[in-house]
Amino acid sequence: MATTAFEPVISTGWGQPQSWTMDSYKKRGGYKGLEKALELTQAQIIDEVKKSNLRGRGGAGFPTGLKWSFVPQNNPKPKYLAVNGDESEPGTFKDRNILTHDPHMLLEGIAIASYSLNVHTCYVYLRGEFKFPAERLQAAIQEAYAAGIFGKTLLGKDYALDVYLVRGAGAYICGEETALLESLEGKKGWPRLKPPFPAVVGLFGCPTVVNNVETLASVPHVFTRGAAWYAGLGTDKSGGTRLICLSGTVNRPGVYEVPLETTFSQLIFEDKYGRGLPAGRKIKAIVPGGSSAPILSPDELDIAMEFEAVKVKQTMAGSGGVIVMDDTTCMVRCLWRIARFYAEESCGQCTPCREGTPWQTRILRKIEEGRGEPGDVDQLYNVASSIAPYPPIGLGNTICALGDAAALPTHSFLMRFRDEFEAHIREHRCPFGDKPWGALGDWS
Repeated sequence: MATTAFEPVISTGWGQPQSWTMDSYKKRGGYKGLEKALELTQAQIIDEVKKSNLRGRGGAGFPTGLKWSFVPQNNPKPKYLAVNGDESEPGTFKDRNILTHDPHMLLEGIAIASYSLNVHTCYVYLRGEFKFPAERLQAAIQEAYAAGIFGKTLLGKDYALDVYLVRGAGAYICGEETALLESLEGKKGWPRLKPPFPAVVGLFGCPTVVNNVETLASVPHVFTRGAAWYAGLGTDKSGGTRLICLSGTVNRPGVYEVPLETTFSQLIFEDKYGRGLPAGRKIKAIVPGGSSAPILSPDELDIAMEFEAVKVKQTMAGSGGVIVMDDTTCMVRCLWRIARFYAEESCGQCTPCREGTPWQTRILRKIEEGRGEPGDVDQLYNVASSIAPYPPIGLGNTICALGDAAALPTHSFLMRFRDEFEAHIREHRCPFGDKPWGALGDWS
């Protein structure tokens, strides 16, 4: 349970004049965390991050300090830091806000992480579509070089650090850390078999840490206010606050910074967040952590949006993308849309994913367009199970988790709304009326 009164951490500067500039950031105490971190040894920095209970904000929620400690400092090869800004999970749109409104917060986190890991080169990998955020970040990087934060010295300390911005080509698969590393090396974005893990054999075969944008943007606050303060903002196993993306059928969608104890119900209905649904609408289901997370039903919304609390419901807090679906939503059509995304974004390396994701899409299209037959629902379940059984999460049959991401929504939709799928088949139509989504398309 939180022991410190809630206050914004990441979003505190958003909306302030010229918040993306170094002058604005320094007026708000920017780079003070780096100053304090540079007074510590590299091992002490990692220990402080461990004490803060900061967990990765990209989806997996792995403890950040523990991840940093895996890098072998006795390895003579160069060490690298790769920043994962390939934000492509449907329903997730928080990292671009950091890049646009407060990029120096990310850069300060990069500097602290790089120093603690003995890293002298960092690559920030952004989703290809992030043109404007990339421009903001590049301008901030240039400001940091001009101020002596990057370059031959690190804020006056005899420590060289170079930071490079790299834009991908818009492939969801490159959000997977090893596919991201392959792309950085100029190769096709195919995930690697693990082990070895990136901490030992990563970029260019060297020890590498891959961290999400929000994760690194949180790091300066651990040192500005202290690890105990940061840990006290969160729960027993998760420190700090979290950015949550709220979309779907709500009156006030957007990105909200919330305490980790906040429930889904509070997020959706409280005035300071979503302000409920349009008049006459009721919640049918929600996606709790980006489209790959198994859905929750209306009677499961009084749980905290925290990694461990959500795990109890056999789903994930994931990347913080909460999507609200009301009682007018056709669940077949919705799942078809999700399935189509994962089929298109599959890299094709693993047979279950390469063959199973388009197979799911074909079955769902058939059902939604009124051509479904008895046995189609069972077949859909079997295809999803061949990609990744469920529950529990994490039993996938593919190299990376994209297969799981494609199969888990199918499992959860069928578990909670199988009768709706069968009604489509029984009535040879979509009971929700209107032309089925994608009916005029030629994508199977």
